[in-house]
Amino acid sequence: MLGLKVPKKEANHIRLLLQEKSILNHNWKIKRSQDYVYLPLDQIPDNTLLNEMGLDSGAVVDVGFEEHKKRPRNMEDYLQGRIPPEKMDEFKKSFDIIGDVVILEIPDNLEEEKYLIGEAALKFTKRRSVYRKKSAIKGVVRTRKLEHLAGEDISETIHREFDSRIMLDVKKVYFSPRLATERKIVADQVHDGDIIIDMFTGVGPFAINIARRPKLENVKIYAVDINPEAIHYLKENIWLNKVQGKINPLLGDVAKVLNDLDVHADRIIMNLPGTACEFLPVAVEHLKPGGTLHYYQFSRDFEDPVKRVKTAAYPCQVEILDMRKVKSRSPGVWHVAIDAKISH
Repeated sequence: MLGLKVPKKEANHIRLLLQEKSILNHNWKIKRSQDYVYLPLDQIPDNTLLNEMGLDSGAVVDVGFEEHKKRPRNMEDYLQGRIPPEKMDEFKKSFDIIGDVVILEIPDNLEEEKYLIGEAALKFTKRRSVYRKKSAIKGVVRTRKLEHLAGEDISETIHREFDSRIMLDVKKVYFSPRLATERKIVADQVHDGDIIIDMFTGVGPFAINIARRPKLENVKIYAVDINPEAIHYLKENIWLNKVQGKINPLLGDVAKVLNDLDVHADRIIMNLPGTACEFLPVAVEHLKPGGTLHYYQFSRDFEDPVKRVKTAAYPCQVEILDMRKVKSRSPGVWHVAIDAKISH
């Protein structure tokens, strides 16, 4: 293969010139000897360019270059030639990575190729375990069925989010890594000394994110969930992140738990977008005058969730502090967030 033999001290300057003229061949590795560098060529430079580089036609030589190994850039590259092209378009390339675990969404018409896809995900992500979603999130404990596809069948993992560590079992609890930014947005609003109720805490990602903040030494968080496995992992996460004393884990139905507690909060987090609306009256009842509600709902717009908050708070005054689209749920439907200040 043709290459350009150049003195070492001129090599970088000439390489940039060849790259600028789109003459450098990036499929092959640059070769070096003691005094010279050999640059792989896509085409022979004309005499004008050779003169500009201080070279002559004798600098163009035949060289045995080593080919660059092309690394797959995405899941599709790993599956190229292994899945029929007409099916590739239907494969959902998005997936969740939770610690050492990968969770995929694979359409039913790719049932025969599911293990190929699982192995591709294992190689591409370099994680330990790959699972496929087999059901939607369902039940009061918010879990889904998962099918093991590749790697080790170990569903317990530790997920890192900013400076927090979240231990969980993906088969036993619900956790979305896609809400990391949203959790930071809420934690950024918290003031030292705040009393917080996290109504559907799960394994405690909101609570842990807040409690880990060094400037929030005196926050008190009541973290409630009906799933005993979630509370188990919340307790593990409290120790793992060294935030003992800041978070009080509480197991049970949030309405009953709060009615048994004499607690009024500066802010209440309601991240259960499917059914949080049913608990709005309980939340308003346990919010201090002037407190903030972080309310989440699946909706096509902001109008409906804002209306629900105002209806539940009536006759209190409601000031909408912020409205956000957190993530897409389905075409036209969003997981939305409403931050509302409620004055009694």
